[in-house]
Amino acid sequence: MAHKITEACSGCSACKKACPVFAITGELKAIHYIDTVKCIDCSVCGMTCTKDAVLDQNDKVVPRVKIADRMKPLVNKTDCSACFMCSDFCRANVIKISEPGHKGDISAYAEINFAKCVSCGLCALNCPMDAITMAKIEKPAAD
Repeated sequence: MAHKITEACSGCSACKKACPVFAITGELKAIHYIDTVKCIDCSVCGMTCTKDAVLDQNDKVVPRVKIADRMKPLVNKTDCSACFMCSDFCRANVIKISEPGHKGDISAYAEINFAKCVSCGLCALNCPMDAITMAKIEKPAAD
């Protein structure tokens, strides 16, 4: 099942811009629609919506979540093969592959810019090595 947008939609297009698989269509100030074939049930559209207009696959409203508070991809450097699959699938363009020897590590691995990551999970879903998992990242303490 896919997510769906209700009549509460104001047509702001925030969900359309955030969708990592381009599953949302609609004009400004008009109700938007989700292509059920393209939708991957990542909930980014609902976490972005300010009108509580997105229902998940269980017909529950997806609550708005700030980007900083969303689950983020964690990379297991040991399992990462630096194959570029995660970065190829990342529409937000927040994944880069480190250079070998970077930060004292012997091999290259995927690095995530958490501040810009939309938390769709496509990187974890498409990692052939299962080196990426989605988890809650604690904010570092202020100095």
